[in-house]
Amino acid sequence: MPKRLVTGVVTRDKAAKTRRVEIARFVRHPMYGKIMRRRTVCYAHDEANVSHNGDTVEIEESAPIS
Repeated sequence: MPKRLVTGVVTRDKAAKTRRVEIARFVRHPMYGKIMRRRTVCYAHDEANVSHNGDTVEIEESAPIS
């Protein structure tokens, strides 16, 4: 099964090697039909600390690592 690739914007880069990425999407309201903007927040690993606030990044899903 292929891994999902999603594109988002880095919104926080304060933690070492971790980035907060917001993925924007549009959803139609079930009753009124208005198009609403929704977001999904993911935390992504950045080993080299190269991304910063406002950068557009592509993240790929992976198996859980503990």
